[in-house]
Order: sequence, then structure tokens, then C-alpha cells
Amino acid sequence: MNTALWIVTGALAVGFAAGGASLLLMSRTRYRALGANQHWVDDFTPLHLKAIGSIKLVGALGLVLPALWNVAPILVPFAATGLMLFMAGAATTRFRRSEWGYMLGDVAFIGAFAFVAWGRVALEPFT
Repeated sequence: MNTALWIVTGALAVGFAAGGASLLLMSRTRYRALGANQHWVDDFTPLHLKAIGSIKLVGALGLVLPALWNVAPILVPFAATGLMLFMAGAATTRFRRSEWGYMLGDVAFIGAFAFVAWGRVALEPFT
């Protein structure tokens, strides 16, 4: 189970770090051009987008760094829980925009973060 948790955590961390970095580094126009599912950026100001990118990047780091450095590894399930809440906000934005298919993807991310949080608290906690 430890291996499965690390694989899921690593994949989530890489994806959210890349997503956060792209929000921080790209312009709104360039980010929107990444795909049809990125038009949600029109609902937010540039400052909001920078905050969203920062949350994604810090959350991704919080998923792996505490465990890798063995410094307060209890923070990993807290980071996963925080990103669950973050993705609940993303799903709310998709709901408001009537983007049902993309909202299902957000719900899948919520499930993956729930798996990591539950796994690191109940199944394979760090010792």
C-alpha cells in the first residue's frame, strides 16, 4: 500500500506543481490557449490566478517534501486535505459554468486526494 500511496502522491504532486507553475508563469491568454478546459481563467483576476497557482504549487510541495525530508511528515495528509478543499472550489466553478464533464475530473482529483489523506493517516502512516 505504501508504494501505491507514493505513486498516487507523486503523480498528483507533479501534476499540481506543473499546473501551479504554469499559472504563475504564463499570461492568461497563453494559459487559456492550452485547451478548451482552461476557459475558467476568464472568471478570475490576474491576482486570483497567481494565488491559485501559488496554492497549487505549495500544496504539491506539501504532498512530498515533509515525507522525503522526514520533517513533520504528518503534514502530508493535511496537504492532501487542503487540496481536496481546493478542488471542491474548482468543482464549484465548473458547476457554476455548467462544465459537467470537467467537473467529474475535479471530483476524481478529490477522490485521489482523499485516498492519499486516508492512506497516510489510517493505512500507512509515516513513522
